[in-house]
Amino acid sequence: MKIIVVSDTHGSYRNFKKVMQLHRNADIVVHCGDSRDEVDHIKMEFPDKVYHTVKGNCDFGTMLPLTEEFTADGIKFLATHGHLYNVKYGLLDLFMAAKEKGADIALYGHTHVAHDEEVDGIRLFNPGSLGYEKSFGVIEIKDGQVLSNIARLP
Repeated sequence: MKIIVVSDTHGSYRNFKKVMQLHRNADIVVHCGDSRDEVDHIKMEFPDKVYHTVKGNCDFGTMLPLTEEFTADGIKFLATHGHLYNVKYGLLDLFMAAKEKGADIALYGHTHVAHDEEVDGIRLFNPGSLGYEKSFGVIEIKDGQVLSNIARLP
């Protein structure tokens, strides 16, 4: 199972499309907010993926959820943008929310800074900003093991 995680594209459809072309074999695509209309266009171009998208603090006028929970290959995910959990000031609120919901991995954005850390059995994963830093995340689940990586477009 391969999951692509992006956040904070802020109108950069071109970067998002490059990531999708590089990882055509991905099963799931998660966008952690501040996406404008890029996700809708990507869904039309790559309709064979499962998409999970949450609302960011700059996603005005959208009905996207603020958080989303899903399970992939037995691993439970919590996806959010991060502004509701004050991630610019620390990860304790996000960690506590993930723990309360029984999530194995909390995906978030908002800070534009890539981060991958495990705390007390919960992975806190931020792909950074695809729009500004050209960074994104790749998570692979193999035999119950989670392999995560922060990547950058050239």
